[in-house]
Amino acid sequence: MIPFLQIVPLPLLSSGGSHALINDIGICLLVAGILSVIFTKLKIPTIAAFLVAGVLVGPVISQLVTDQDNINTIAQLGLMLLLFLIGLEIDIRKLMASGKPLIITGLLQFPLCVAFGFAVTLALQQTGWGALQGKYVPLYVGFTLAASSTLIAVKLFQQHLQLDTLVGRVSLGVLIFQDIWSIVVLAAQPNLADPQLGTVALTFLDIALLTVFAVVVAKYVLPHAFKWIAKIPELMLVAATAWCFGIGFLGANMGKLLGIIPGVHLEMSTSMEMGALIAGASIASLPYSTEVVTKVSNVRDFFVTLFFVGLGMGIPKPDGVEVLLLALVFGALCVISRYLVFFPLMYFTGMDRRHSMVAATRLAQISEFCLVIAYLGLSFGHVDKPFVSAVIFAFVITALVTPLMFNFGDKLHDSFGGLLTRFGFKPPSTVTRMLGSRQADADVVLLGFFRVASALYYHIEKNQPEMLKHLKIVDFNVNIHAEIHKRGAQVAYGDISNIETLHHAGLDKARIIFCTIPDDVLKGTTNTKLCKALRHISPKAKIITTAINMKDAAAQYEAGADYVSIPRLDVARNLARVLEAAMTDTLEAVRLEDAERGEDPLKRDEVLK
Repeated sequence: MIPFLQIVPLPLLSSGGSHALINDIGICLLVAGILSVIFTKLKIPTIAAFLVAGVLVGPVISQLVTDQDNINTIAQLGLMLLLFLIGLEIDIRKLMASGKPLIITGLLQFPLCVAFGFAVTLALQQTGWGALQGKYVPLYVGFTLAASSTLIAVKLFQQHLQLDTLVGRVSLGVLIFQDIWSIVVLAAQPNLADPQLGTVALTFLDIALLTVFAVVVAKYVLPHAFKWIAKIPELMLVAATAWCFGIGFLGANMGKLLGIIPGVHLEMSTSMEMGALIAGASIASLPYSTEVVTKVSNVRDFFVTLFFVGLGMGIPKPDGVEVLLLALVFGALCVISRYLVFFPLMYFTGMDRRHSMVAATRLAQISEFCLVIAYLGLSFGHVDKPFVSAVIFAFVITALVTPLMFNFGDKLHDSFGGLLTRFGFKPPSTVTRMLGSRQADADVVLLGFFRVASALYYHIEKNQPEMLKHLKIVDFNVNIHAEIHKRGAQVAYGDISNIETLHHAGLDKARIIFCTIPDDVLKGTTNTKLCKALRHISPKAKIITTAINMKDAAAQYEAGADYVSIPRLDVARNLARVLEAAMTDTLEAVRLEDAERGEDPLKRDEVLK
C-alpha cells in the first residue's frame, strides 16, 4: 500500500550523510516533545502538538527535516504496529455479541455515507462551485465521508479505558468493516469506469486464506513457541513483531506464493496493514496476549508520534482560501453524516439512543484511508491537486476536533433528547415508566453498572443470592438489562447524572446506595456531586461511593458518603496477599483458596464478560 504520508510531493533539502535518518527523527521528537508539554499544560490535545511539530520542521516553514521519506517509513511502521495491537484487542465473541447494531451498521454505513456525499456534491455542483466540478468528484467526496480514522478513534478509546465498553466494541467493529470497504474501493479504483469485480473478489479471497492460515497456526503452533520463550520477556516483543510482519508479508505476496502451484496464476494481495490486523486478532485469545500488548505498546507510541509529525510535514501550503473553505465543508459534512447515517442505523438496529449518539460522535473524523484514496484518485486523473489538499486539511481539522468531542455525545443526547423523541428516536420504554411513575422500592440500589459492579453482582449471586430480590440496578446500558433481570435483580433504565432519575428511582426508601464507577468513567457527574444529591434525597441511607485518589475520597466524605472505596487500595491489599504467597512459595494454595470461594477468574460467569 502507498504510504499514507506521501500525499503531496514536497521539495525537501537533503542533508546527506549516513546519519540523516537519526538526525531527522531526533529533530521531530525534540520539537514534538517540547510542544506536547506546552499543549498538555494548555489542555490542548497532544495530537495537535505532533501535527504542529510536523508543520514547523517540515518544508513549509523551517525545512529542518531534509528527507521526509525517512519519517514516512518510520510512521508506516507505527501504523502497522497500531493495527496489530487493535487486532489483539478484538474479541470476536464480544463483537458478535454486539449483534445487529454492529453487523448491519458495518455493512450499510459505508455505502450510505458514499451516497450522502455523492448527493450533496451533486447539489453543490449545481451552484457552479468550480472546486467541486468533475465527473468523479461526487464519488470521491462520498469516499472521504464514509470512513473514520482507526488510528485516532482507537487511540482515544484506549486513553479513556473504554475500548471494552459497548460503544467501544461497536465502534471498533464498524472501523473494521470500514477498513474492509476501503480495501474494496482501493481494488476497484483503477477501473472506476469499468469496475473489475474479479479483482475485488480476489482481494477478499486473499483475506480469507490469510485469516484461515493465521488462525490455524495461532491455535496449534504459536502456543508452543510462546511457551518456550515465556521466561525471556524481551523475546516476546521479537516473536510478536515477527508474527505481525510474517502474516503481513504472506498477505502481500499470496498471489506469488500460490503461483508456485502449476496452473495457478492469481493476481491477488492484501495490504501489510490488513495482515497486521489479522495477525493480532489471531493471537488475541492466547494467554500471552496481554504481555504482547504491553511490550508492543511502548514501541508503538514512539512510531505513532512520528506518524502524526510526518502527517504535519505532509500538510501543503494552502493554494488559496478556496482550499481551506472546501476542507471546512468536508469536515462539516463528515460530522453531519455521522448523525444522519451512523446514529439512525445504530438506533434502528437495536442500540439504545444514548449509546448510538455517543458512538456516532466518537467516529466523527476522516480516515487515513481517505488520504490514500484521494491521492490515488489524483494519480488516476479522477480529481485535481486542490481537491486532495482539501481532503488533507479536512483530515487534520477533524483529527484536532475529535478529542474535544469525545465526551460530547452524552451532552448532545441530553440537550436534544426531546427533539429526538419527536423525530421518532425514543428512549427505552423503561425510562418513560421511571420518570412518569415511581419505581418499586429496593433495599440496595446500585447506581451504574460497569466492571466493578459486574464483579460485585457475581459475588452476590454466589454468596448472597437472597439479596438479589432486594437489589435494584440503575443504568442506561439497555443491552445488559435482560441479562441482569434474568439473574434475579431489578433493573431500570436511567442516567444517574440526571437529578430527575435519582428522584424517581425510589432512592428515598433504600437502605444502601452504592456507586462503583470512578469519576473518569462517569458521564455528566462525579461521585462528590452524587453524594450531595443522594444525601438530600435519602438522608438516612448508607451511601458508598468510589474515589480515584485520597483527595477525592475526602471530598466525598465531606459531601455525605458513609464509605468511600478506593479501588487501587483494594487491589493492593489483595496483591500483598499474593506477594506474600509468592515469597513463601504457596501461590498454588492461594489459587485453590480463591477457586473454593468462587473467585477463580477463569470460571467467573459475569454479566460483563
